[in-house]
Amino acid sequence: MSIEIYQRIAQFGKKLAQFETIDTTLPSIAEEAKSIVNAQRCSIFIVDHDTNMLWTKLSDGIGRIAIALDAGIVGLCVSTEQPIIVNNPYEDTRFLSKIDEKSGFVTRNILTTPIFNSKQDVVGVIQLLNKYNGDFDESDEGIMGFFANYVSGTLELALLMENSK
Repeated sequence: MSIEIYQRIAQFGKKLAQFETIDTTLPSIAEEAKSIVNAQRCSIFIVDHDTNMLWTKLSDGIGRIAIALDAGIVGLCVSTEQPIIVNNPYEDTRFLSKIDEKSGFVTRNILTTPIFNSKQDVVGVIQLLNKYNGDFDESDEGIMGFFANYVSGTLELALLMENSK
């Protein structure tokens, strides 16, 4: 990983302080995540333990997605608290292909990365789809782990503010 990527993430961190709501925070985080690893789409899933669901406020290219907390590759990322790379999703039984069928999108590869709060609980998952130049690899996983750690405080604050309304 090059120092330029880390410097870019640090610069983005300065912008994060400007965001006050979940509606402004999530799109900015998603756009930056896509740009950093050169991916086609990014969704940020929020963990809702009260309903045992994972949901997105925005999903790049399609509307809101809501799935069971233990469903799919995103759910596995939450339960294992580990990043997951799947470079052949249609051959993976955990892959929720119905979302692709509904949207008409074709997923070629996936990288999911957990986002932890200050108590080290998973509060969200960054899911990147379709790396433009090949498959996701351990380098992408490392970069997104660093990125997730960097944005976690801002996301935690936005979620706290959203829940206090």
